Amino acid sequence: MSLQDFIGNPLWPILVDTVHAMIMYNHHKAYTRDVVFLEQPSIKPQDLATKLGIPLGEALVILQELEKPRPESKCT
Repeated sequence: MSLQDFIGNPLWPILVDTVHAMIMYNHHKAYTRDVVFLEQPSIKPQDLATKLGIPLGEALVILQELEKPRPESKCT
């Protein structure tokens, strides 16, 4: 299943709310953005879950939120 398959599920908003209530969620998201993406920019949800020792649902939400277009840095 792809990430889009999960997002289209009617239970997706409940998963997102649940994950946002997790105490370490913000830290896991920041670590993924600042460290994991530098090493593995196209990491899969299951691999992220294994690497951080987090539930697959949390990894799915993190990746979905971080996949939104990021501004590219401009070097002049």
